[in-house]
Amino acid sequence: MGILTLTLAVLPTAAYAGGKDRNGVEGQANGSSNGQNVAAEVRVSGVQTTVNGGSGGGKTRSLTPSDSNWTPPACWYEPVISPKELKETIETLEKDKPIFGMGGFGQMFAGLYKLIYQTDKYDDYNMAKQGKGMFWGAVINPARKDDPEAMSCDRLPFWVDDNKTPDVPLAVSPKILAEYAYDELPIPSTDFSMSPDGKQTVNLSTWIWADKARFKPVSVTASLPHTNLSATTTATPVSLKLEPGTGEANLHPASGECPINADGSIGSPYADAKKNDSPPCGLTYLRASTKSGTYPLKATVTWKISWKSSTGEGGDLPTGTYGKTTAVTVQEIQAVNR
Repeated sequence: MGILTLTLAVLPTAAYAGGKDRNGVEGQANGSSNGQNVAAEVRVSGVQTTVNGGSGGGKTRSLTPSDSNWTPPACWYEPVISPKELKETIETLEKDKPIFGMGGFGQMFAGLYKLIYQTDKYDDYNMAKQGKGMFWGAVINPARKDDPEAMSCDRLPFWVDDNKTPDVPLAVSPKILAEYAYDELPIPSTDFSMSPDGKQTVNLSTWIWADKARFKPVSVTASLPHTNLSATTTATPVSLKLEPGTGEANLHPASGECPINADGSIGSPYADAKKNDSPPCGLTYLRASTKSGTYPLKATVTWKISWKSSTGEGGDLPTGTYGKTTAVTVQEIQAVNR
């Protein structure tokens, strides 16, 4: 990316010098020069998120989409700067004052900026419309800042009246907000109980279960000021998949897919009265883990993802998974006849 293109792309971020991202971190644009190129990192978006469902505590965990070719958007266009802020930013460049460490060439481009925003496409930076709209510019999804696609939004800031959505590729939309919220879903860790607890025994069934309401629907609403746009993305747990870490095991049920019960629990707790029953969720190891020391028992919860928006649009997003691997020792107990 050349200096000219980058400077134009970074221009609107000046309005966000005092803004905060979704984690409450002050917004910034970092620049460093290398020969004739400048690298910049723009991290601020005005999207606001609200969690509508509990996750059982703990930090937010990212889901792995079932479609490996799909990811939430890396960048998009949204309201970023007012006429007054744009004018002040260009005037700062005109005085050749450093902005985000990029000093020394502001005057070179100030004339071009003034031509575009003061006399060519707009009348005095649209100052007459102050408070009635915003200039839209590129923002980068903080969770995808290392994605090469994050630099694909290279259009100059353009004017949009309040509560209007421009017909521009990658302009923020309900679906983009829904996809953004995908990364914000408060997914709980895949924790479960086992019986026996600790070492397992060959040919003795291992019961696996999770408490009531451990896995229940959670949702996040993403909204954006000046647009009247919002979208709610909901994750609903579907099943727990067991992978014993060895072919020498039987699964219960045979598919290894334990459904999520209506109350949010999985399986059923073990009790002595059930010792002759097969567990509704579990497995039976057929060989001791003597050679490997342990078997990697993996438990993965599948979440169905759907969304709806303030415009009535909605639909499904790729199913997501989050798993946990536990090292399990399996022993063999031999009876001695006397």
